[in-house]
Parts: sequence; C-alpha cells; structure tokens
Amino acid sequence: MKILATADIHGSQYRLNIILKNIERYSPDLVVVCGDITQFGPGEVAKNFLDQITVETLAISGNIDSADVPKYINESKATNIEFKKIIKKGIPFVGTSGIDPDQVKQFFNDKKVLDETSILVSHVPPYGLQDKVYMGMNAGSKELLEVVKKYKPRLVLCAHIHEDPGFTETDEGTIIVNCSMGKRGEGAIIDIDEDISVKMLE
Repeated sequence: MKILATADIHGSQYRLNIILKNIERYSPDLVVVCGDITQFGPGEVAKNFLDQITVETLAISGNIDSADVPKYINESKATNIEFKKIIKKGIPFVGTSGIDPDQVKQFFNDKKVLDETSILVSHVPPYGLQDKVYMGMNAGSKELLEVVKKYKPRLVLCAHIHEDPGFTETDEGTIIVNCSMGKRGEGAIIDIDEDISVKMLE
C-alpha cells in the first residue's frame, strides 16, 4: 500500500493544490490527513477541501480546527477515523487527535484498538519524537508516548509541530512520521509491504 500522508493545510487552497499535485505524481492508494485542515474553521472548508481529493482519504481534526470540523469530515468523501479503528487492505488504522490527554488515556485504555500491526494516526506527535519546536524543546504528547511504548504500533502518522517534519524509529521499532506541511515540506509518501519505506516530500 502506498500512502500520501499530510497535514496542517490550515485553510490554504495553495497547500491543498500541492497535495493534489502529489497525488497525480505519486498515485497513492490512500491519502491520510492528520488534522488542522482549516484555520479555526469553518467546518465547510474541511468538507470542501476533502471533497477535492481524488483518491480514498482518511482524516482527523487538529487543534486549530473548529469544533464543527469532525461533523463536516463525516459529510465529506473522506472517512473520519478520529477515535475509531478501520481496516484498509488488511491494515488497521486507528485515529486520535491526541490533543486532550484524558481522551487519549480513556480511548486507548478502555478498548484494545491498537497493536503491532496498526497504523496510529494522530495530529499531535508522541513526546520526544519528531516534536521539536524552536530552541530544541519537545512539544509532543507524553500520554501518546505511553500509548506508543505500550502497544508498539507499526507506524505513527502525525503532524502539529511545523518545525520538525521528518521520520524516526523508536527503540521498540515503531516508525514515527511527522508529515506537517505547515512550515516546510509537502508531507510524506509511505510504502507499506513487509517493510516500511518513507520518502519526505519537499
């Protein structure tokens, strides 16, 4: 499976056009949008943007999206996977915004939704992993880091931290991809077979 992962569109048609260009160039099987589709809403913008994407799309909201964005993701051609688990081509995708620590704890502790075969889709990165802001400080989620260490998903797709797009691998073997297009870059192409390969788009 070939995935185009991206995020932090922030209501910019220019950025969406970059996504559409990369779909045409790389022919992904699936697009995953890791939140912040709008710039504080309105939700109609999220629907309008997602409906322009020409291949199957999974999406979640981010911290800058207004409260009505999940509703409009539901009404779009995309599939809203926030606090849900779905399976595509035999691969489980599990979504969370990662913004509210209590929601993160409750969702992952109450239900066995994540395992070593899963792809975790989050807006916020796990703490200490592709989450460095200016001055080198880490700004990710400690609760999400606990989830990743406990369940060891195969892949984490995240964004939110505009300054730190790229990918890394944890000691437990989870690959973390920050696919933010907020400051530089255009997201990432991830090829998933027996192994995972990541190409950052710039």
